[in-house]
Amino acid sequence: MTDDTLDYLPATEAAARIRGKDLSPVELIDAVLGRIEAVQRELNAFITIPAERARAEAKAAERSVMNGDDLGPLHGVPFTVKDLINTQGVRTTFGSHAMENNVPDADAVCIARLRAAGAILIGKTTTPEFGHKPMTEAPLFGRTLNPWDKTRTSGGSSGGAGVAAATGLGPLHVGTDGGGSTRIPAAACGVVGMKQTLGVVPHDMTADVFGLMAFMGPITRTVADCGLMLDVMAGPHASDFHSLGRDVADFAKAAMGEGDLKGLRIGWRPFLGNDRIDTETRALFEAAVPAFADLGAILLDHTAAFSPTLPHWGPLTYSLWNARFGNLAETLGARMSETLRFWMHEGEATTGVEVQLATAARTTLYREVEAWFDDIDLLVTPTLACPAIPADHDPRDPITINGETADGPRASWYPYTHPFNLTGHPAITVPCGFTSAGLPVGLQIVGPWLADDKVLHAAACFERARPWADKRPIAI
Repeated sequence: MTDDTLDYLPATEAAARIRGKDLSPVELIDAVLGRIEAVQRELNAFITIPAERARAEAKAAERSVMNGDDLGPLHGVPFTVKDLINTQGVRTTFGSHAMENNVPDADAVCIARLRAAGAILIGKTTTPEFGHKPMTEAPLFGRTLNPWDKTRTSGGSSGGAGVAAATGLGPLHVGTDGGGSTRIPAAACGVVGMKQTLGVVPHDMTADVFGLMAFMGPITRTVADCGLMLDVMAGPHASDFHSLGRDVADFAKAAMGEGDLKGLRIGWRPFLGNDRIDTETRALFEAAVPAFADLGAILLDHTAAFSPTLPHWGPLTYSLWNARFGNLAETLGARMSETLRFWMHEGEATTGVEVQLATAARTTLYREVEAWFDDIDLLVTPTLACPAIPADHDPRDPITINGETADGPRASWYPYTHPFNLTGHPAITVPCGFTSAGLPVGLQIVGPWLADDKVLHAAACFERARPWADKRPIAI
């Protein structure tokens, strides 16, 4: 077996082969670390690579296999973690000079679960400073580039994870999503990214669990790997009351895509509070939607009125950033990202009344979206209004769609993602085609609360009908 084959090996297959003694965890980790070294020079997907520790854990994992020990579902499988999430004994910088030498003494809950399942941490992936923007670059490490076109952004804020998934740097990648930050880079890089229902994966790192809009979740190449990963990460924990008292579905089984979608009512719409979409993106999206009907689903035009949600997301997010990072801005000055300081300044001007109004609007929005699922079972939209935008684009400036000036990226590039951070609904992005310039386009599947298994099943069936995992960036 060649190293290239090992690099792109799905976690489902890697775990099975390791348990069957057909693949050595040492061989797998060495292959992936070797590829990371080459890709890192081109695309800059990692901040920290604990290679020595990963190789030591791989050797221990191999001994466990040979000794006949009980093995977890991810035994010996490599994974990465976005550098916004605590990893015990491995530097966690948040992409900021303020945290450059921070080494946590404990894993975040979901990371501890992955490691308990036998997964081996191979690296901390890049993020903009404190995950504050939809392109991945920070004063601490520079810019992360798109593997399909190095003049384009990888997306953000989990851009390093999206690049790692697309280029075979291991099968499993933990991202975060506060407004689309797993789904944006997954769509821009041509892979799978999921934001699960609020509370399915406990969030023990948030400063505000009561007003939580951020999620820690999977970025993978296949839906089956996404479901397997989510299965391990999910479940109640006392740190997050949203997670308590729930029966967690069998996500790994749902993500195998067995059966069909017969009788499932799927609403679809090309717009969600926006009025512009790239012509090729729309054409690829609309050409992909009939695949659900071919699988037995009933397709319904979804025309419910919907207003842009950035006016609610913005006050809640910018004021939180100002509260959390204002003291660091004074200390770091120009060593902090200028865009983060800009939006923190907006947050400083946000009044308590505006925050309360945004919170009330969030409640109304949740009820509105959940009511959609009285008439449909799932909703399908594009993930982004156009493919990856230029890597050097200022995220405060307008973007161009179909040769015309649109709004800034938050309003016009990914209006489809942040509504479901506000409402907490599960949403997954999967590839649905490539433009004439060779850039990937994503399709988003959204479900009612706690229907993560149905979202995964529909995504897996779609993947079976229109597979993408064999497509790899040519230049890398």
